[in-house]
Amino acid sequence: MINDFLQYLQYEKNYSSHTVLSYRNDLLQFAAYLGRDAASFDASEVGPDEIRGWIMELSESGSSARTIARKISTLKSFWKFLLLRDAVSGNPTLKVILPKTKKPLPVFFKHREIVEALDTTFQPDDFERIRNLLIIELFYMTGIRLSELVALRDTDIDTVAGEVKVTGKRNKQRILPLDTGLCERLKAYQAFRDKVVGGNPDNFFVRTNGKKMYPKLVYNIVHTIMSQVSTLSKLSPHVLRHSFATGMLNNGADINALKELLGHSSLAATQVYTHTGFGELYTIYKQAHPRAK
Repeated sequence: MINDFLQYLQYEKNYSSHTVLSYRNDLLQFAAYLGRDAASFDASEVGPDEIRGWIMELSESGSSARTIARKISTLKSFWKFLLLRDAVSGNPTLKVILPKTKKPLPVFFKHREIVEALDTTFQPDDFERIRNLLIIELFYMTGIRLSELVALRDTDIDTVAGEVKVTGKRNKQRILPLDTGLCERLKAYQAFRDKVVGGNPDNFFVRTNGKKMYPKLVYNIVHTIMSQVSTLSKLSPHVLRHSFATGMLNNGADINALKELLGHSSLAATQVYTHTGFGELYTIYKQAHPRAK
């Protein structure tokens, strides 16, 4: 049952390997709580009490309400799949109430902080510095995700048309506009990159040996650069994505258009940026992207 569900997520729903692994871990943990493994687990033997007992154990072991809610959401998806396949006659998760979670509001960098980070001086032959600053700028100017950035290829970027093709979650593709100045810097980087690493590498952003960059490396690059200009405790690529979104909304962007730019599957995910707690945005940002104008 469990393996069939995981294959369904991977091949029919096109979930990423990371997401499928998360579902797998949750289901195997629940099966282990019942004294079963993937092969011996029988969903028809599970009732609401077993699920509530697991919730209690998770809570007592220190799991947060948000973590527990995610795990129960996994069970709900699993039983929904089983019902569609007529593998079970009922859904015990319907009688289980999820613990309430408070979703933290996104944090964001001030525009002046990003400008300060990008306007630092560097040697014209410093490949890594040029690449790293361009990564910061692309995150901020497009709202692209970390996984999307490391997957970019040369063919995804059209500096003539001023656009980049991004492959997001579940392999959904979207086209994002690029500012003229950014296009020029992308072209210059590409030419310099080919001289440094030789030939045409598979990926747009690469290490000095020509190999693909990995998420942890990009995370560290963003953290190192932004720590020099910001006092935020969280200094990740996703904060640059938040900064893009909040700046766009402040400049009057339509929320439905922003949803498409961010690649959100539902409007609810985008609406977090309109929360009253973000009132200060309207005094911090005068324009969405002054750098682009």
